[in-house]
Amino acid sequence: MTQRLRPRPSIRQGLVPALAVALALAAAAPAPRAQPVPATPPGDPVVARVDGEPILLSDLAAAARDLPEELRAAPPQMLYPLLLDQLIAGRAVSAAARRAGLDRDEEVRARIRRAEEQELQQAWLMREIASRVTEQAVRARYEEEMARRPAEEEVRARHILVPTESEARAALAEIRGGADFQAVAQRRSTGPGAREGGDLGFFRRGDMVPEFAEAAFALAAGQVSEAPVRSPFGWHVIKVEERRAAAPPPFEQVAGEIRQQLLQAEVQAAVERARSAARIERFNLDGSAPRPTDAAEPPAPAAPAARPGGPIRR
Repeated sequence: MTQRLRPRPSIRQGLVPALAVALALAAAAPAPRAQPVPATPPGDPVVARVDGEPILLSDLAAAARDLPEELRAAPPQMLYPLLLDQLIAGRAVSAAARRAGLDRDEEVRARIRRAEEQELQQAWLMREIASRVTEQAVRARYEEEMARRPAEEEVRARHILVPTESEARAALAEIRGGADFQAVAQRRSTGPGAREGGDLGFFRRGDMVPEFAEAAFALAAGQVSEAPVRSPFGWHVIKVEERRAAAPPPFEQVAGEIRQQLLQAEVQAAVERARSAARIERFNLDGSAPRPTDAAEPPAPAAPAARPGGPIRR
């Protein structure tokens, strides 16, 4: 229920790719000398008629709002004439369908009813949740979650990555003998950041493969791993430079995810309110009234077919 409920694709929706091509061609040509169309013109003038049925300027504005964002950005003097061509084509096809009697076809009418139900559901749900999922509500949920969130730690570490354990032990022996970790990393390491002395910057436990993370987060600041650490990438000698509490993710980074969570919760709550206010009757799939014992009666198992010549054996 959280996604927009859409009817079957309309003629206008089907023509959007053609509109995109037309806009691209129009953008490459000199701009037409047409007056910009106001967004909300006084009187909402009729801009075309198809079999006597008017197309209003507000119809063009509504069609423009349904377009993808990259098409909506086109200038109205370029966009509206193209949209009008599409609306005229769509109305002409609809008129042809009515002349053919399709508006009285039961299957078509059933699809129209389903589309109407979907649009009503969408409109009601949007009205119910619009005042609840606001920027203030999203920010309040963010602050609540950040306050509840356990503190996470980051470490800044260097490493020397080599293909074999013997090479890792040789590098470790150099460091224990007093060699500078950064210099040994620049000379020996084959891993990321070798030119920077193996500096990996700050990272969280979940940012690294488990073998590396477990070893790095077990070290104090300034400490070097006692033994080489093996990972899927090779053998590491690790030195932790700093430890600190990780900053929470900024609001802008997680606002979309929080908004989606709120939307899902509010839609579910609205659906439950609607169900509680409705008078609901359930029937069996054959239309008969359910009996108290229906749910307690399991379907009878089918009798196994006997094989010729004797009983069934496993």
